[in-house]
Amino acid sequence: MKILCLGAAGKISRESAYDLVEYSDFEKITIADYNEDEGLEVVKWLDDPRVDFLKIDVNDHQPAVVSIKDYDLVMDGTTISLNDRSTACIAAAGVHGINLNGCGAEWEFDRQFSDNGKVCIPGMGMTPGITNLMTKHAADQLETVDTIRISHGAFRPVAFSPAIAETTRVEYDPDLPSRVVYENGKFIQVPPFARPREIELPSPFGTHTQYIIPHAETMTLPKSLADKQIQLIEVRGTWPPKNMVLIRTLYDWGFMRNDKIEVDGTQVRILDAIAGYLLQSKEGQTTDLYGYALHVEVTGSREGKKYRHILTHTHPASDGSAKGWEKLRAYTRCVGIPMSIGAQMIAHGQVRGSGVMAPELAFEPSAVFTELAERGIIIHKKIEYTAAYGA
Repeated sequence: MKILCLGAAGKISRESAYDLVEYSDFEKITIADYNEDEGLEVVKWLDDPRVDFLKIDVNDHQPAVVSIKDYDLVMDGTTISLNDRSTACIAAAGVHGINLNGCGAEWEFDRQFSDNGKVCIPGMGMTPGITNLMTKHAADQLETVDTIRISHGAFRPVAFSPAIAETTRVEYDPDLPSRVVYENGKFIQVPPFARPREIELPSPFGTHTQYIIPHAETMTLPKSLADKQIQLIEVRGTWPPKNMVLIRTLYDWGFMRNDKIEVDGTQVRILDAIAGYLLQSKEGQTTDLYGYALHVEVTGSREGKKYRHILTHTHPASDGSAKGWEKLRAYTRCVGIPMSIGAQMIAHGQVRGSGVMAPELAFEPSAVFTELAERGIIIHKKIEYTAAYGA
């Protein structure tokens, strides 16, 4: 089979391609990006005869569709703002697709993928993605589910790439309608920095105050686990403390609105200017601790008793003691590897059905956990008995 790695000149999705080279049996692995120089650098870095480069721009729909038709599967690592166009190209080409973000317009193409007998799985990164599967694993052991609280710590520089700078902006956009919680059968919109909660992440990351963020898990899990009678779903996240202080200050002072201002007779958007600075500064490109930490808490009942399931994950250290996991790569590999695993499972026929599918419906959690463990990413599980039901 042949796979097209869309947007793989980026620092995260190139790690997905790296994992394909290390673990997959694809006959052809094409790095596809509009940035030819960076794309060719990735080809050189991967150093595998199966890997080549194709310049592609999903904004130019028809040529992109023609190129994609030559492949069996697209692993889409483009940014959130491009996912509507990238998914439209993949659907029109009539091939399988999988992406990292899961927060775009992918669901609008369900009929098209279904009619072609293909699957599209949005949001197969760490979160969304692995968090969905951790939740499903816990929920499968319960008859009813009361609460689902998903949290993560993304320990990376605030703007190590344009895509990450964009994600930062989107998640704390004051007017973002998709920042919601699911409560008593309804989606409730909340502002930035809503519902603070102290979350203890695995070592070495520690305990941090986390706030509600806009993530696909909130939207897909009520449907995927509809038989569990879920009362509450909250998804929270944090970045390094310095990042959070910066974002809070930008929000409090109105910078997150990205208003137009005039500087020496030239109009610019203030947040665009700040993002440009961060992308070019040491402060925007470095952080003290690198890596990723997940924390999923699911409460519910089974056989008349109440339980709390807590799942976390760990990965090789970023301090140089584990080759290939140094500094930023401890973060980017964590995010990129799940999409590669998902792509390989699609290729091997381990996903049943067609159309657009959430990760928790597409994949068997334990099978994905086993693949993660082979790469040094370990899912930890703890079950606590809390009370007799009704007590």
